[in-house]
Amino acid sequence: MQSPPSLVVVLGTGGTIAGTAAHAGDNVGYSAAQIGAAQLLAAIPALARQPIEVEQIAQVDSKDMGFAVWRALAAAAERHLARPEVGAIVVTHGTDTAEETAYFLQRVLAPSKPVVLVAAMRPSTSLQADGPQNLLDAMTVAREPGARGVVVVLAGQVHGGLDLRKVHTYRLDAFGSGDAGVLAQVEEGRLRRHRDWPAGVAMGLARLPRDVAQWPVVEIVTSHSESRGVLVRALRDAGVHGIVVAATGNGSLHHALEAALVDAQAAGVAVLRCTRTLGGGLIDAVPPVLPSAGALTPVQARIELMLQLLAKRAA
Repeated sequence: MQSPPSLVVVLGTGGTIAGTAAHAGDNVGYSAAQIGAAQLLAAIPALARQPIEVEQIAQVDSKDMGFAVWRALAAAAERHLARPEVGAIVVTHGTDTAEETAYFLQRVLAPSKPVVLVAAMRPSTSLQADGPQNLLDAMTVAREPGARGVVVVLAGQVHGGLDLRKVHTYRLDAFGSGDAGVLAQVEEGRLRRHRDWPAGVAMGLARLPRDVAQWPVVEIVTSHSESRGVLVRALRDAGVHGIVVAATGNGSLHHALEAALVDAQAAGVAVLRCTRTLGGGLIDAVPPVLPSAGALTPVQARIELMLQLLAKRAA
C-alpha cells in the first residue's frame, strides 16, 4: 500500500492538554487553554523532525465549546484536507466535550483522510501529564497507511468519532466507546486495530450557516422520578427547535414528562428519545410515540437532531 502524504496539520483549540497549574502536584485546580499547540509540539523531541504545520483555531476550555469554533474547525480541516500534500489533521482539544466535537466532525466531514482528536486528563504542568504521550500516539495514528475518518486518541486507545463517551471524571483512561469497543490501540508506536475506520456520508459544510445564530436550538432534558413537564413547556415557550430527552432504562419516560413532550412535538418541536445510561441502545417493542435515537448518547443525539434540522432547512 502506498504511504499517505507526510504532512500533518495540527489544529489547536485549547483544553486541558494546553492547561497549566501553579504547581506540578495540582491536577484539578489548573487553568485550561493556556499554551498554544506549537508549544505543545515543541515539548516532544520525537516530533522535532517530522513535517508538521500548526494553526491555532481557538484557545478555549472545552466546557465552553460553541458552534462558532465548531464551524471554524470544520472549515479549517476541510481546507487542509483538500491539499494533496496533507495526509492528516490532528486536533488538540479538551476532554469535556471531545465526544461532541468528534461526532460533529465525523457527521459533517466524513473525511477520507484521518482527522485525529487528541486530549489529556492532566494539565501540561502535571507530574502525570498525559498530553505528550497522547499527542505522540495521535501522530502515529495520523500517519497510519489507510487511516480515515474522525478518531480520538487517549490513553493509548483509539475511539471512533461516532462512539466516544467520557465515562470517568478523573482517571487517565476516562473514555469508552460503548458497545462498539475501541477501534484500535497504540502500542510502542505501532497500531493494533480491532475494527474498521469510521465511514459515512458527509453532510457537508454548505448546510451549516456561517451565522451560527441561525443554527437550530436543541436542548436536553432528563427523565427521573417525579419528573414534570414544566421544563419542556418552558423550552417550547422559549422557541427551541428541538428537544432530546434522556430517558430511563430502555427509553421509558415519566408520564408527566412524556405528555409534555408529545404536546411539544405536536406543536412542531422536534423530539428525539435516547437513554440516560451509558451502554446499550433503545429497543422498541412497538412503534414509539416519540422517535428513538437508537444507541446515541444524549449529547450525540442533540448534535444529530440539530444536523437533521439543518438538513431539512437546506433541502
